[in-house]
Amino acid sequence: MSSAILANDEVYHVFNRGTDKRSTFTHYREYNRALLALDFYQYDCPPLRLAKVLQLDVLERIKLLQGLKKAGKRRVEIICFCLMPNHYHLLLKQKLDKGISRFMNDFSNSYTRYFNIKNNRVGVLFQGTFKAVRIEDDEQLLHVSRYIHLNPVVSCLVKEKDLDSYIWSSLPEYLGLLKEEKCVKELILELFKTKEEYRKFVYDQIDYAKQLEKVKHLVME
Repeated sequence: MSSAILANDEVYHVFNRGTDKRSTFTHYREYNRALLALDFYQYDCPPLRLAKVLQLDVLERIKLLQGLKKAGKRRVEIICFCLMPNHYHLLLKQKLDKGISRFMNDFSNSYTRYFNIKNNRVGVLFQGTFKAVRIEDDEQLLHVSRYIHLNPVVSCLVKEKDLDSYIWSSLPEYLGLLKEEKCVKELILELFKTKEEYRKFVYDQIDYAKQLEKVKHLVME
């Protein structure tokens, strides 16, 4: 879990939910802001907080962000992700010492400030410290990536036919449906001949995953 020391060049499944299971993403603007924070804070030592960056004029903002992406050291590599109404899942590879912890702290603080101001509230938004489980082999890596990408349909948030277009997860990027890229996908896609083969790998488990979801409350708190 996240209280342990997280090692460089290891991959972790990182997740958390809203305190008291409350909603953390309620509007497309909030989802977009969360995605922007994930993208921005993966880089080490950004010169400004994200809120300050967004106050710059457009050209200055573009220049700063491009500079980060071109020369900035990454704290983490984002392998895949999914944002849900009251929780999130991330698959992260740590690149610098304490990279995941610093990344998650900056993401949580930045997004919570934004959410609280927008919704006229105070206090914590996410439930304590994030959880982190180390990925031990390729089989687990693939299983967790599929689990993350299936979240929207397993939770009945979207229908199966709409899963490819759930833009608050990285699945559309994995399938080549988005121009903008946030993820380092090679660790997973190199294990498949084509993107369509990965899609089939994900979709083949939808019915099974739905059955597990129905009984999850019987074996979990």
